[in-house]
Formats: sequence, C-alpha cells, structure tokens
Amino acid sequence: MSNPTQTWLTQDAADRLRAELAELEGPKRTDIIKKIEAARAEGDLKENGGYHAAREEQGKIEGRIRQLKHMLDNAHIGTPPPSESGIVGLGMMVTIDMGGDEMKFLLGSREIVSADMDIDVYSEKSPLGKAVFGAKVGETVTYLAPNGKNISVAVLEAQFFA
Repeated sequence: MSNPTQTWLTQDAADRLRAELAELEGPKRTDIIKKIEAARAEGDLKENGGYHAAREEQGKIEGRIRQLKHMLDNAHIGTPPPSESGIVGLGMMVTIDMGGDEMKFLLGSREIVSADMDIDVYSEKSPLGKAVFGAKVGETVTYLAPNGKNISVAVLEAQFFA
C-alpha cells in the first residue's frame, strides 16, 4: 500500500455513511429550514427559544454533513491489500500485548463499524492510537496514559478491518 495513513472503509460502512449523508442533505435539511422559518414567523428573534434551538440544530446537521463528505472523499472503499509492510495504519484491527494481557481494537473512527458490532475503537489521536500508529508488528512502543503513567505495549498483529 502506497499510503500507510489511507483510511479504508468497507462497502457496507461506506453505504451506511452515504445513506446518512443523503438523509441529512435531503429530508433533515428541509425539515430544519421549515422549523427556522416557522420560528421566524413568531416574531422577536432575540427571545425566541425555538428559533435559537433550530439554528443550533442546523449547525450540528451542517457540521455532520461536512464531516461525512470529508470522510467519504478521503477514504478508500473496498478491500484493502494484504498488509505486507506490517505497519499499523488507520482502519486496522490491532492486537497488542499490555504486560501479559492481550487487547484487540480498531485504529480509526467509530464510523467504520456498524452500531451492532462490539469492537473497541481508538482514534489515531488518542494516546494509545498515537503510540501504535506507524509502529511495526513486533515493535514495543510506550505512551503516556491519562493517569500520568508510561505504559509499554508490544504490537502483535495489525490487519485491515474487513
């Protein structure tokens, strides 16, 4: 793989995200515009709680739309090639050894998995995610935990999530 930071999405995950995007850009956006117009028609906007709530909801919807578009525009959809490099990247199931205890998690975004899947997900921006991102299988890395302790983990396995 030419870009180890490439985020891979399964077709199922991409389809779910596209459906959510279509819902937000269509019916949800239309609905919130109607709510804002109805609240505006009530008069004084300074003390109109319905108007302010609708505008806040509109901001959240527009933010989610931007997030989904960015994610879909920058993701590779399909089956990733086998990881011959052994380097941990986004969209990978990573198995680590934490002093005798094995832990398996997905490195990336919760968006990759469906809601009914029980998988731990760590962002590449989390302390553990930062430590393992770019590490090679067999390598031991250390990170500073939120409690202030340094924790060493050994990367045992890294495979793309399918």
